[in-house]
Amino acid sequence: MKPFRYFKPKTAEEALSKMATDPNAKYIAGGTNITDLMKRGIEVPDLLIDISQLPFNRIEEKGTVLRIGALALNSAVADNSIVIEKIPLLAQALNAGASGQIRNMATVGGNLLQKTRCDYYYDTTFPCNKRNPGSGCAALKGINRSHAIFGVSEKTNETACIAVHPSDMAVAMMALDAAVVLQNSKGERRVSISDFYKPMAVNPHEEYVMRREELIVAIEIPKSAYYSNAHYLKVRDRASFAFGIVSVAATLDISQNRVKSVGIALGGVAHKPWRLPAVEKLMIGQPVSDALFQKVAGNMMKDAFAFEHNAYKIKLASNAIVHALKTAAEIP
Repeated sequence: MKPFRYFKPKTAEEALSKMATDPNAKYIAGGTNITDLMKRGIEVPDLLIDISQLPFNRIEEKGTVLRIGALALNSAVADNSIVIEKIPLLAQALNAGASGQIRNMATVGGNLLQKTRCDYYYDTTFPCNKRNPGSGCAALKGINRSHAIFGVSEKTNETACIAVHPSDMAVAMMALDAAVVLQNSKGERRVSISDFYKPMAVNPHEEYVMRREELIVAIEIPKSAYYSNAHYLKVRDRASFAFGIVSVAATLDISQNRVKSVGIALGGVAHKPWRLPAVEKLMIGQPVSDALFQKVAGNMMKDAFAFEHNAYKIKLASNAIVHALKTAAEIP
């Protein structure tokens, strides 16, 4: 590991100022991802700015939103009484995300920013546009079993990236219409999580709309997304905390056996959690049924594109959507 300097700011302003003055600085909080990347020589910061003690760990209802501090631990959010009672989808996704030890260290903000687990990204002997811009994408013609089926096409070329985002929490946040709260020297701004991640077709090393001079301070979930009919389904090669091949976050507002509101997001299929609001709109007012969910799954998968080794994901994701929706709606 390359030697580095360490700095622990007392305020967000101090952290932002230090980041602005050092072009090769990185933030660290729980450290569950960046330390692995540093050991492998993928991240080589000159300076680590430890933000773990900044006052951004509160979980509270404020007006029309639940505001979750970016430094709240995954375990604290999953165990929070408001989350368990009113947003069960989020608790389920967090508990599916990692081992208890990791959840006790990982933060909500870091969870959103974690790097892909693509084997070619982690193996520095292979070209990777995300790790080394312009070097190519080894996964395109390599073993791409775990890679994207959305946000890609037959025109995807060597300048792009077909890796998937690894977060379970972010998939639930997408289904819940969450917003990411960013702080800079002028104040705060909010970005919908659907707009937070950049496409990977061009400049795949630029993953987020968050600017270098900004810091995630919170995630906000609107109370309008508090639905008790919810289910997070994660399909993986082994049950013990493996990263998901495909996951589905489904949350429903049902009245008189008809769909009033819905949120469906897929994980493990794209560079970000994947959601299709146009398909969801077709569900509004419809009777809850297996037939409806089958139709929704078919519509959601229409634009999926498979590479040599991951065509199985299309059928798997379709079945997972139906299963997650039926479980959320409590249909046998």
